[in-house]
Amino acid sequence: MVLELKNVNMTFFTEYDKVEVLDNISFDVKEGEIVAIIGPSGSGKTTILNLIAGLIKPTSGEIIVNGKIGYMFQRDYLFEWRTIYKNIILGLEIQKKLTKENIDRVLEMLKTYGLWEFRNSKPSELSGGMRQRVALIRTLATSPDLLLLDEPFAALDYQTKLIVSEDIYKIIKKEKKTTIMVTHDLSEAIAMSDRIIVLSKRPAKIKKIHEIHLTIDGEKTPISARNAIEYRTYFDTLWRELNDGKHF
Repeated sequence: MVLELKNVNMTFFTEYDKVEVLDNISFDVKEGEIVAIIGPSGSGKTTILNLIAGLIKPTSGEIIVNGKIGYMFQRDYLFEWRTIYKNIILGLEIQKKLTKENIDRVLEMLKTYGLWEFRNSKPSELSGGMRQRVALIRTLATSPDLLLLDEPFAALDYQTKLIVSEDIYKIIKKEKKTTIMVTHDLSEAIAMSDRIIVLSKRPAKIKKIHEIHLTIDGEKTPISARNAIEYRTYFDTLWRELNDGKHF
C-alpha cells in the first residue's frame, strides 16, 4: 500500500461555529493505481488531498503514507520571471537536490514530453495545456511516490482538456506514478482511473468505491476509454449516486 486512510474525520472550527467536513473516511491506494475522488461541490474532496499532503491534520483518524508526495494544484502557479526549465527545477532547488542525476532526469523529461524547444521560454509564451504539462513535470522532478492532482484540467476548454488529459495520463503511466485525482468531471474520472471513490454531501461519507473495467481495443487512453461499451453505464451510475438517484 502506498496510502491508507483509517476512520478519518475532519471538523473545522471557527470563532462561532464548527463545520463537519469528513465523516469516518477509510480507503487505501495500491502502488501504480490511479484513483479518482468525486463528490458534490463542497463535500471535502480537496480537504482529503490536503490531509494526505500533511498541509492540515485530521480531527481524528489515521493517515499512513509510504513515500514522498507530489501535489499538483488546479492552477499551475508557474513564475513568469523564470524560464520553463527554471520553473521545473524549482522544487529541486528548494530541497537542495540539484544533483547532476536529477538535472539529467529533468532534461530527459523535457525532451520526452515535447517541451525541449520551450525550455528557455517564459510561461506566458505557452498554451494552457502546455503549462499544465510543465506543472506536472515540475511535480515529478522531485521523484514523488504518490501524486496528488486537484482538478488538474478544470481551467481548460473541453477540446484542450481532452488533449491534455491524454498527455498527463501517458506521462503518469510512463513514470509509473501512483495517483489520486480529485475531479468534478465524471467522464474524466471514468476515462483516467482504475477506481472511483464517490463521496456524499458534507459531512462526507464514502457512498461507494467503483472498480473501473473497460473493454478497449489496444492501449487504454482517456480518449479510447470513452468509446468502451461500459463507459455509459458507469457514467449513468455515478450520475445517479451524485444526484440522489435522479437519472441523467
